Amino acid sequence: VRVLVDAWGAKYYLTSALEKEMCDAGVEFLKYRPEVAPWHFRAHRLRRLHRKLCHVDGRLAFVGGINVIDDHNTPGHVPPRADFAVRVEGPVLPAIVQTMQRVWALVQLVQSGTSDVPLFPDLAHGERVGTQTAKFVTRDNLRHRRDIERAYLAAIRTAKHEIIIANSYFFPGIRFRHALMAAAERGVRVTLLLQARVEYVLLHFATRALYGQLLQAGVIIQEYHLSMLHAKVAVVDDHWATVGSSNIDPYSLLMAREANLFVRDRDFNAELKRQLDDMMAEGSRRVVPGDWSLRPRWHKAAIWVAYGVVRLAMGYLGYGGNEWFARGMKRPS
Repeated sequence: VRVLVDAWGAKYYLTSALEKEMCDAGVEFLKYRPEVAPWHFRAHRLRRLHRKLCHVDGRLAFVGGINVIDDHNTPGHVPPRADFAVRVEGPVLPAIVQTMQRVWALVQLVQSGTSDVPLFPDLAHGERVGTQTAKFVTRDNLRHRRDIERAYLAAIRTAKHEIIIANSYFFPGIRFRHALMAAAERGVRVTLLLQARVEYVLLHFATRALYGQLLQAGVIIQEYHLSMLHAKVAVVDDHWATVGSSNIDPYSLLMAREANLFVRDRDFNAELKRQLDDMMAEGSRRVVPGDWSLRPRWHKAAIWVAYGVVRLAMGYLGYGGNEWFARGMKRPS
C-alpha cells in the first residue's frame, strides 16, 4: 500500500500519530513538497499535488475530486460535501497507473535520491470493458500545462444545445469566460452550478465579480447551498462529460497537478446530468439578473476589493497576467 499526499493540503488533517500508525502498519507514505514554510514564501510552492487518484493492482482506478477526509465531522451537522468520482476499468487504466507511479518515483528521487518505482513504467494496454470512450487528461507544469483547459474549451466551443458546469472554485480566465458567453449568445443553454457557502472569503467574492457579464450574456448561475460544493464536473450536449480534480480557477489551471477523466458516452452523460439536475432542484438557488443588480453597496464594494486583491496577487506571483484580466474591465456590478 502506497499513499502520497500533498504536504500543504493535508497539513491540518494529517497528524503525526496518524502518519505513525500508517507507517507502523506497513503503509509506504510520502509527502509531496513538504517544504511548507509560511515565513519564507516562494511562488513555486503553490505548485501543489491536487489530484485525487487511486488504483488497485492496476485492475481498476478511481478518478475524481473527493478528498479522503471525514466529511461527517463538521460543526452544525452540515451534510457531507457534494462531490464526484468515477470507477475506471479498461484501456485507459495504464495511463492512470503510469501517472501515479511517475509522480511517486519523482518524489522518491527528490527526497531520497533513489526510487524503487521506474520513472517511466511500461504497462500493458488494458482490455476493453464496456462501450464508453474515455481519455485521462492531466495538468502539470511541463508538457501538459493547458491540456485540461483546452479539453474544456474544445467542448464549449462546439456545444450545440446545453452546457452544465458544476465547480466549487470558479474564477476562469478571459478565454474561458468568452467561450461560455459566446455559447450562451448563440443559443446554447449554459448553466453554472457554483458555491453558495463561504469557504475561502477572497475567492468567494472575487468569483462574484464575474456574475454581471455572465448573466448579461445569458448564462444561468445556480448557487448550491445545501452543503459545501466540492464538485469539478461538467456535461456538454448529450455525449460529453468530465469528472476530475480540476477547478476552473487560477490555482488549478495555472499551478497545480490535476487529473480529469473525459468521457464520450450518452448513458454516462445522462446519469451525470440527472444528478446535477437533482442537485440544482433540491439544493440550489438561481441568481436572478434583476435582483443581482440591486445588491447592497457593501456587497458590491466587497466584490470589487476581492477582485482587485486577486488581480494584484496573481500579478505579484507572475501567474495569469493578461490571460486572466481584461484591460479596462468595468468595475464589477
